[in-house]
Amino acid sequence: MIRFECDYNEGAHERILQRLMETNMEQTSGYGTDDHCERARVLIRQACGQEEADVHFLVGGTQTNTTVIASILRPHQGVIAAVSGHIAVHETGAIEATGHKVLTVPSPDGKITAAQVKAAYDAHAQELSPEHSVQPGMVYISQPTEYGTMYSKAELEALYAVSKACGLPFFVDGARLGYALASKDCDMTMADLARLCDVFYIGGTKIGALMGEAIVILNDALKRDFRYIIKQKGGLLAKGRLLGIQFETLFEDGLYLEISRHAVDVALKIHDTLKQHGVQFLYDSPTNQQFPILPDSLLAQLSQDYTFTFWEKVDHSRSAVRFCTSWATRPENVEALTRDIVSLLQKDKDPAEFTEAVAVLETAAMV
Repeated sequence: MIRFECDYNEGAHERILQRLMETNMEQTSGYGTDDHCERARVLIRQACGQEEADVHFLVGGTQTNTTVIASILRPHQGVIAAVSGHIAVHETGAIEATGHKVLTVPSPDGKITAAQVKAAYDAHAQELSPEHSVQPGMVYISQPTEYGTMYSKAELEALYAVSKACGLPFFVDGARLGYALASKDCDMTMADLARLCDVFYIGGTKIGALMGEAIVILNDALKRDFRYIIKQKGGLLAKGRLLGIQFETLFEDGLYLEISRHAVDVALKIHDTLKQHGVQFLYDSPTNQQFPILPDSLLAQLSQDYTFTFWEKVDHSRSAVRFCTSWATRPENVEALTRDIVSLLQKDKDPAEFTEAVAVLETAAMV
């Protein structure tokens, strides 16, 4: 079975495993106060162009989102996010479990706009008795989004500007950040992102690390006592050096972007090959997640040899699915996948099927 259902099927990049073995018997201080964590912080600050940034290491994405959001919001506040945002649909109510509501706004492409943030803020402020409803207290996005789409630098500038105007801290979930930065369509660097938000994190779990996320706090008002909150949320790893060593390795020689670029390249190989054979896509993703629309009969046959994620039904006989590549995806597995899909398409191809799929997508886009 060849797996394409997520970007964390494999373990870790060999250089990380080698470094963990080399340092295995070192004696270090705990809880992220060791030399490896400190060097990783220096390297991340350099990549961000922010020498005063606070950098903290946590184990996973849900833990990171929960800890950051809980540290920012007051008890009566919620977080504005896309209706498809990870914290809204894929974290088992983790944010709500801390006593905070996710305030969702519509998003056909996974992104939210500055106008939506302003509208949500104004709608609450203009209520006759605003204290009876949850107050917007911050803004959350992910880069890239759950749909593989990306925010442009101009869109981030607009979101950051409106967030500041409304007094709402702006938080960027970067679980797949490397896959956005490595995309040919990306018009920003990590340093650009660092100046256009209050806090973000760099995902390691999905990009070469065994586990780990690096939180980067830029806003001085959000830095105070953050380690206390990490500890309270169960995130202060005693053997913190295990996280520091991994990010030290990812950032010391450009490895992070190098392996991210590989994932994007093989994902676009899937996209381009299928598009050449008439396949339509649910979203226009330039990153490592691809969402082709394929006949259900084909998917049933394909699932005998490959894993992938069902996304949604498009019509009575077709569904959109997600193929997710990673830093470790083998080119030969991508070749096999595309070859088998094309073969199945040619075997059962009905020209009317693709015309109908296009019509469905155009109708959906107009709604």
